[in-house]
Amino acid sequence: MRVCFAIVYLISFSHIAALAQRGPIDAKATRETKALFGNMERLAKKGVMFGHQHAMEYGHGWTGDSGRSDVQSVTGSHPAVIGIDVAGLSGRPPAEIEGNMKVLRKLVIDTRNRGGITTISWHMRNPASEGDFYWKEGVSKAAVPLMLPGGSHYNNYKEALHHVADLANSSRGQDGRLIPMVFRPFHEMDGDWFWWGKGHCSSADFVALWRFTVHYLRDSLGVHNFLYAFSPDNTFKDLAGFLERYPGNDYVDMLGMDNYGDMGRDGRYDTAAATAKLKLVGQYAMQHKKLMAFTETGLESIVRPDWWTSILVPVMQRAGIPISYVLVWRNDAQSPTHYYAPFPGHSSGPDFLNFYTAPYTIFEKDLPNMYK
Repeated sequence: MRVCFAIVYLISFSHIAALAQRGPIDAKATRETKALFGNMERLAKKGVMFGHQHAMEYGHGWTGDSGRSDVQSVTGSHPAVIGIDVAGLSGRPPAEIEGNMKVLRKLVIDTRNRGGITTISWHMRNPASEGDFYWKEGVSKAAVPLMLPGGSHYNNYKEALHHVADLANSSRGQDGRLIPMVFRPFHEMDGDWFWWGKGHCSSADFVALWRFTVHYLRDSLGVHNFLYAFSPDNTFKDLAGFLERYPGNDYVDMLGMDNYGDMGRDGRYDTAAATAKLKLVGQYAMQHKKLMAFTETGLESIVRPDWWTSILVPVMQRAGIPISYVLVWRNDAQSPTHYYAPFPGHSSGPDFLNFYTAPYTIFEKDLPNMYK
């Protein structure tokens, strides 16, 4: 196991006091969920956990191999944080939902039993129209107001939340206890590419949907093993922009940012902007007793082989704030170009190994018991 040495942050005494008072927004959060919150906060003072979306489900040129990940094939360790998606738990026939539930539950349980952490995104199909989760002009309908109490798709949305709650309330580790997860719905809400995005619903309706989601899962369906993460894209320029659709501190455990645009997409590298945005989010998180993460990033095809140590690490370190984890997007099983983590033989493999062995990064093999 590699040793992760402490990183010195310039944190004021008031910030340290605030960190000591942190805890989940759910007063009935399970003991393990409270432990995960506290351990993520403490570990972020030492380094950043590495995460990969769909890492255990498929990778570059393969799918469904038990216990396999591209990251492990390169480094010998799985990512510390594994991303899954609950898109398959709504808008499908009951038998398909049941099958998807079984697959997701096994992924969550296996990750917990290895000692890792699960984060959940939700690319939910538009419940009011065709068009899947992306907004398609002339096809998609503005669904958010229809999903609120009194709306035509309110009951449909509650049904979808029941399936999410079923996953939460049926996923138990080998210790028999419910498994904590980071739930990150409706991400990148400041863009207009998703049906829940800025161009397709008011801020008030988005906030109402988020708050209803938390209340219904927590207070009606008894989900007490979720930490809720809020993660806009990188379109904001200041704190007011970041908080434009923020549902409030009582409804969020983790603040995050998705940022591909400043990190090399289409050849555009604005690392100073990326660092400034991380710092802004991180400072607000510390002031308000929240966790903070770099919830999505990456460079498709990793066309710059030294991206890991020359771009990603400096961006995070220069922000000077504790970051719980950084998650890169998936490695598609069929596409020759849609991947964000290296696989054996990829040109960025040597640099990724330097990233892996650096004291700053934390992979699954490095994790302490995150649930005690």
